[in-house]
Amino acid sequence: METRPLFRLTFILFLIILLFTFSWYSLNLPVVSDPSQSSSWLCNSKSRVCAHSGSVLESEIHKPRDHMEDFPHHPLDPLTMREIYKVRTILSTYPPLLPSFPAIHSLSLDEPHKDLVLKWKEGDPLPPRKALVIALLNGQSHVLSVDLDLGLVTSNKINHGSGYPMLTMNDISVAMQVALSHKELNKSTIKRGISLSDLTCVTPSAGWFGPNEEGRRIIKVQCFSNQGTPNFYMRPLEGLTMTVDIDQKEVVKFTDTGGGIPVPKGTDTDYRFKAQKEPPKMKPINPISIEQPFGPSFTVEDGHIVKWANWEFHLKADQRAGIVISRAMISDSETGVPRSVMYKGFSSELFVPYMDPDENWYFKSYMDAGEFGMGATALSLVPLNDCPRHSYYMDGIFVSWDGKPYVQPSIICVFERYAGDISWRHSEIPVNGFNIREARPKVSLVARMAASVGNYDYIFDWEFQADGLIHVAVSLSGMLMVKGTPHQTADQIPNQEAASGPLISENLIGVVHDHFITFHLDMDIDDTNNTFVKVDLVKEETFPGQSPRKSYLKAKRNTAKTEDDARIKLKLYEPSEFHVINPSRRSRLGNPAGYKIVPGGNAASLLDHLDPPQLRSAFTNNQIWVTPFNRNEQWAGGLFTYQSKGDDTLAAWSKRNRAIENKDIVLWYTLGFHHIPCQEDFPIMPTVSSSFELKPVNFFESNPILKAAPMSEEDLPVCRPATSS
Repeated sequence: METRPLFRLTFILFLIILLFTFSWYSLNLPVVSDPSQSSSWLCNSKSRVCAHSGSVLESEIHKPRDHMEDFPHHPLDPLTMREIYKVRTILSTYPPLLPSFPAIHSLSLDEPHKDLVLKWKEGDPLPPRKALVIALLNGQSHVLSVDLDLGLVTSNKINHGSGYPMLTMNDISVAMQVALSHKELNKSTIKRGISLSDLTCVTPSAGWFGPNEEGRRIIKVQCFSNQGTPNFYMRPLEGLTMTVDIDQKEVVKFTDTGGGIPVPKGTDTDYRFKAQKEPPKMKPINPISIEQPFGPSFTVEDGHIVKWANWEFHLKADQRAGIVISRAMISDSETGVPRSVMYKGFSSELFVPYMDPDENWYFKSYMDAGEFGMGATALSLVPLNDCPRHSYYMDGIFVSWDGKPYVQPSIICVFERYAGDISWRHSEIPVNGFNIREARPKVSLVARMAASVGNYDYIFDWEFQADGLIHVAVSLSGMLMVKGTPHQTADQIPNQEAASGPLISENLIGVVHDHFITFHLDMDIDDTNNTFVKVDLVKEETFPGQSPRKSYLKAKRNTAKTEDDARIKLKLYEPSEFHVINPSRRSRLGNPAGYKIVPGGNAASLLDHLDPPQLRSAFTNNQIWVTPFNRNEQWAGGLFTYQSKGDDTLAAWSKRNRAIENKDIVLWYTLGFHHIPCQEDFPIMPTVSSSFELKPVNFFESNPILKAAPMSEEDLPVCRPATSS
């Protein structure tokens, strides 16, 4: 009897907790009403919640993380913040760098040797953690290896070749300060009627154009007016260029040849939504998203291991490369055992030459990854616009010039894509006795990053399909780099063919230019012993009387023995397929397991091979190269790209003509764009894309998604807008 009061009290407390929990849950359900539309979303799929497009689901928000608590789980995991601080401490007491601390231009994981990574299994101790550091001290570039377990610098090599490391934000800041304090700049801006307070300057890289520019780190500075618009790129102070010595902190050359060229007006240049005064002259497009009533089908384990359908891969952000895919494996369709496809894939270099020999333009031949860094220029992605609902967001942990870590939040997103595409289908006409309607939806997984390198935005998509295909796309948006002109209409230009591009707005020329993106693809088809095979489609002619046909095509296989055999220039009228096979892994029919690279739309560099920009970017002379794996050959433009001569590039390595048959090989692919600007590119460009595919060839015994289930109405909630009372 004495326990009853205690029991009653416990029961009352339980009811209170239950009521509180129910109330909290009810108050925190996703918002399902849209006050502006005076309507609500109704869902008839049992208890599933169909959230209104204006609500923000928890899965869409990347919650800030305390990365100081991170620790590595996988041999390829990037350095943690604690590890970076430890490296900084080790360097601060390293005698060759004393007494001053060097400028840190790169600090990243010195990845373990490949054989150690391949042998490692989950639960095993990690291989020794090491850092690769590129530091600049007293004009010398140091490449250091730091053993975190030993707490020691184990290697220190000084670069004696051409080029400098990637620029830091401090380099750019120093150049800006030097330029803005230069007296001649003040005079030139006043002459144009521009106030210094309305000036925005940028720092184009200098390229390399002969011995006069060697022996010192230089950078160009050009300025724009931001008066009345955030889109200052459309208001250039044409003809005004400063050359700054970064280390000496001085202007070594000042050029102003644009006295007769007006600063273009800022009218209609603001691209922000809030600046648009009138709605578009088009039928409104209603909000759209894919619904996943059971949540996403993928998982991200330990921060970097992505698992989806039959795929598993390691994903991370790199300060130079941007998005990096490693250890990509797919489960065998017969046994379910994971099989290796690619050890590592990333964009190794970007080459962007502008086609204007003018004194203020000739040097614009950017190599964005090696000069500025694709990860370093990636900013946070915009939920529901850059990435759809149910996306997973990943941060980048990078290093500033003083050796301290910082977080670049939400620069990679992972999401499932369904756009109404078909994975496979077939129908049969009933007249044959079969009434068949079979189709499967194509759902894929995308890992995305967007880098804003000055005026241009590059969007990188790695898309994985359950049929084994990897679709790699690069999309371009952002602003044109424009040239000021005194002309307001095309008929005012005396010789339009002599202009460096078409008129895209009043007083603005869109300069013709190219974009080339070279990918490093370390394919490991079922192991490291791979071979590159070129399969040519050759026209054969029939013998007289053999057939009503006059000709047909035949596939002829050519195995590449050395690097020379694998240099490929794509030719429309000499078609080929390009396979990477494992000659030791055969299907039940005896075909070697393989993957082929399938080019999409492409462009080739037309510059003279002796033109300095092309010398530096000779890796674009071919669309495909194959080299033996070398952990020191990752950057197509060389480790030290800035102001390099092109003496340490993919083209230079390949001249050794090494053996590549049945070896651990790397496939290099360059996709390109020729861009002749037009008025639709003003004031901001609609996205344009190009891509390539990595597609299985005899890798599976049959169609790996034959048993995939179709979708039905019962699988998804059916939502409809209904007028609220």
